[in-house]
Amino acid sequence: QVQLVESGGGLVQAGGSLRLSCATSEDILRLSTMGWYRQAPGKQRELVARITRGGITNYADSVKGRFTISRDNAKNTVYLQMNSLKPEDTAVYYCNAFVPDTQIARLRWGQGTQVTVSS
Repeated sequence: QVQLVESGGGLVQAGGSLRLSCATSEDILRLSTMGWYRQAPGKQRELVARITRGGITNYADSVKGRFTISRDNAKNTVYLQMNSLKPEDTAVYYCNAFVPDTQIARLRWGQGTQVTVSS
């Protein structure tokens, strides 16, 4: 059964950095746009960043210039480098694979990885 395994979350002070990783299968990565989403307590899940098979990226306005999404096809892994973290970045972060040019998620959402930014 294909899975997504998110890791790299933790507790960090404001202004700090974290790198999240999302490991999946070769086939899923090869065929999909990959995305990172987040959900803060009491809020809906929201887009953070997406990257296409060709490496085109898009970001939520709130993270532009601070976060970078990348994919390593050799390692079947997608990363989210988060710099200059703010308390409002606190959330559970999830990754998923999407049918290209759609919002259709290929896989069930996992448990995510908690990111907590202290002020």
